[in-house]
Amino acid sequence: MPLSAQASGCIDFVLAPNEIPDELRRLVRESKNRTRTPRLKKVKAATIEPLASHGNHLLAALPVDAQARLLPHLQLTSLPFGKVLYESGDTLRYVYFPVDSIVSLLYEMDNGESSEFAVVGNEGLIGVSLFMGGESTPSRAVVQSSGRAYRLLGHRLKTEFNRHSKMMLLLLRYTQALITQMTQSAACNLHHSLDQRLCRCLLLRLDCLRPPPRDNKLTMTQAMLASVLGVRRESVTAAARKLLTLGVIEYVRGEVVVLDRPKLE
Repeated sequence: MPLSAQASGCIDFVLAPNEIPDELRRLVRESKNRTRTPRLKKVKAATIEPLASHGNHLLAALPVDAQARLLPHLQLTSLPFGKVLYESGDTLRYVYFPVDSIVSLLYEMDNGESSEFAVVGNEGLIGVSLFMGGESTPSRAVVQSSGRAYRLLGHRLKTEFNRHSKMMLLLLRYTQALITQMTQSAACNLHHSLDQRLCRCLLLRLDCLRPPPRDNKLTMTQAMLASVLGVRRESVTAAARKLLTLGVIEYVRGEVVVLDRPKLE
């Protein structure tokens, strides 16, 4: 079976970041069109509009009054490739809203092996456990594509979550989308080949970068791909070589360039 046909079976299980539930898209539109008081218009003109235009989509969809209260506490920080935001079992202090970075959520086994169960870009946030009632997490969060993110103390987000019903609804819907992605990842890992899973991995990362890079370039070392897919590095090399042979990707010095997305799909 051609690789593209094999991959299509895997893509059926993908919840790409651009496929967040329709309700979330509606809330994004409403947040931009909502009538504001004169005071909040003043805050928006000075500070909130840049978030809607150039930042994180989930932040931009928050109610305007919640944005106004949170904005002074947001720190725009650089996330270098490979940075660990938290380890499994860590007490979470911050949440992160990616702007142009990608973060992988990994589950690590006792033997040191790991497997990715979700990936987050500028459609969402890192640290949902904080407002879902947990102070720690069983997963590991690692930066997969360097860039920037807004960092916020977790207790500030929890305060807004508990006081604002519309914000609570929005974050719960995002969490539902993230859980769906985790479920689909589990199904894909169980039922699909490594070739298909590699295609899915690359497609998810392209979809996490909104707008997508013009050159379709992703920073992905073979060691990182092996960790994400939960396989040996030699297996990743063999799967990537098939895509290279088909002219679907190029791989040079830790960077993957997608040359033909339709074939990858």
